[in-house]
Amino acid sequence: MRMVNIGNSWDELLKDVFASENYAALREFLKTEYRAHTVYPDMHDIFNALRYTAYEDVKAVILGQDPYHGEGQAHGLCFSVKPGVPAPPSLVNIFKEIHDELGITDTSPCLIPWAKSGVLLLNTVLTVRAGQPNSHRGKGWEQVTDAVIRRLNEREQPLVFLLWGGNARAKKQLITSPRHLVLECAHPSPLSAYNGFFGCGHFVKANAFLTKNGVEPIDWRT
Repeated sequence: MRMVNIGNSWDELLKDVFASENYAALREFLKTEYRAHTVYPDMHDIFNALRYTAYEDVKAVILGQDPYHGEGQAHGLCFSVKPGVPAPPSLVNIFKEIHDELGITDTSPCLIPWAKSGVLLLNTVLTVRAGQPNSHRGKGWEQVTDAVIRRLNEREQPLVFLLWGGNARAKKQLITSPRHLVLECAHPSPLSAYNGFFGCGHFVKANAFLTKNGVEPIDWRT
């Protein structure tokens, strides 16, 4: 595996993280995993969330759990799938909520336009073994992605954190600055979407907060 080269401001901001013993151990684990098993996403796509949305460009953060574990889906952005791949159930529910809030029907399951519009689509664990959700949990990714959240918390310019479901909401403790807006609700999964995700109003609330703080709102079309 190559050393990390994101290609924007994240390289400098995370250099201590990538030089840490934790990351060295994670790299060795990943080398073995990619050799011995099918792992998603492709190793060149692991850091796409950071690659598409530089630190200074982040307007909102959506936290996912770990990548899709089915063939041809994951490409380094939480909830997003590669072009031409049908929307998974959670993403279908996200689009339903966007339609109900904003009337948007122009939606593609590939969420790169969101990333380019300032939405950091960050999973808390960035790799997964095929067919085995949470298989790379507790292997060191959490320290990396927690550092990303902490760096964003330190930022002067206000941004929005959208925390959907228990795993994402557990990260609220890392967001201590009163400058930022934290929005919490149930996960958009079909198992929990009716427990508070539907009707959450997060997409409208996020843009209202950004506008109030002089930041151009997010275009939620894809």
